[in-house]
Amino acid sequence: ITEPGALNAEGARVIDATGKIVVPGGIEPHAHVATPIFGQPDAETAPPDQTSRAALFGGVTTVTDFAVTGPRGSLFGAVEERHNRWKGNAFCDYSYHPMFFGDIPSSMIAEVPEVIRSGLPTLKVFTTDVTDRPEVKGSMMRLGRIHALMEHAARHGALVLVHAEDDDLVQYGHERLVEEGRTEFHHVHEVHSNMSEDLSFRRILRAAEWANAAVYMVHVSAREGVEAIREARAKGLPAYGETLHNYISFTHEDYQRPEGQKYHTYPSLKSEEDRQALWDGLLDGGLSTTATDEYCMDRAMKLAGETIHDIAGGHNGIETRMGIIYTEGVVKRGMPLERFADVTSANAARLLGYYPRKGALAPGSDADIVVIDPAVRKPLSMADLHIGDYSIWEGWPIEGWPVVTILRGKVVVANGRFFAERTDGRFITRKIDNAVLSRPVC
Repeated sequence: ITEPGALNAEGARVIDATGKIVVPGGIEPHAHVATPIFGQPDAETAPPDQTSRAALFGGVTTVTDFAVTGPRGSLFGAVEERHNRWKGNAFCDYSYHPMFFGDIPSSMIAEVPEVIRSGLPTLKVFTTDVTDRPEVKGSMMRLGRIHALMEHAARHGALVLVHAEDDDLVQYGHERLVEEGRTEFHHVHEVHSNMSEDLSFRRILRAAEWANAAVYMVHVSAREGVEAIREARAKGLPAYGETLHNYISFTHEDYQRPEGQKYHTYPSLKSEEDRQALWDGLLDGGLSTTATDEYCMDRAMKLAGETIHDIAGGHNGIETRMGIIYTEGVVKRGMPLERFADVTSANAARLLGYYPRKGALAPGSDADIVVIDPAVRKPLSMADLHIGDYSIWEGWPIEGWPVVTILRGKVVVANGRFFAERTDGRFITRKIDNAVLSRPVC
């Protein structure tokens, strides 16, 4: 089609999807939009208009950002700041996870029930400071407060998202590599290790069991993380895992390539064995969702870090997730289309509380629809993409790509043409079904 659907005799707009794949609009569960970049006090990641435009081109109709607060911040102030950044600057729909940096005071934990009732029932915490740089430390929340937050979540209908790494191992990993004189960035996977993921995941999952809370482990990167989640789910616990499409496509060997910093997202890329374990989790249900951990900066900034101390995380992935998962999952590995829809849309909708408004092609749901053309076969080029000045997916061979995106019944992308307006995106309030919070439902 060259226009967003021709009108038929009844006045309906018709899009011919013969020979194509029709799926629910993608849901991005994990994106950092217009957020300060660690170590760069005057720089931010890409703003809502750029991010949401690229999302629609990639078949993603809903983006979930973060409302960030620290020990001296205000929970509702962080939400209001996100409202001010997104409203009137969003081509697609959006929501946020309240995200807590550091050991927040008990008074802020007491505000959690109200923010859940306001339609934001997903809360993110860190078990590590991630880096050893003093100027950017402070994200870690200790287990006592995490458990208190879990108890509030369990009582009031929320899901706790956890960036889980063992901070003792992370900090010692930095120290050890400094002592050994191996601080080049391509050693970063030795700092953010499989052991760290194993110990931290199991600690969090046990704490969640004590609190009767549901947990969602973000950016699972290692075989041990998949196994820990599987074991918890086998016990009937509401434990869920997300992986990133760069984690299932690259390994730490790619850090050795020219401009190898481009491939890094925290915690880190792991081994080929881990990459295959992540695919197994997506295919057999051990993992529930895919995400990007979108953290879009320009190429020069991404390549500026040269050591384990200052390598930048994140990449420009929000536009490529649907197409890459289709190529690598459906075409190359035989992933059923139903499972593809689950890991790119439906499961995120259920877990984050968008469902059934989002993540489904059904009466009463928003008409968020994506048409994938399996005949699109070529290496990706920067000319195909709409955000940033570099992409780790440049040159990646694809077999199938989103060609039409519909947001709440409006054709917003059609064969390379963009029809959305900055006011099309709406803030979506969410409520999680009790089944999601009581047992592993997806």
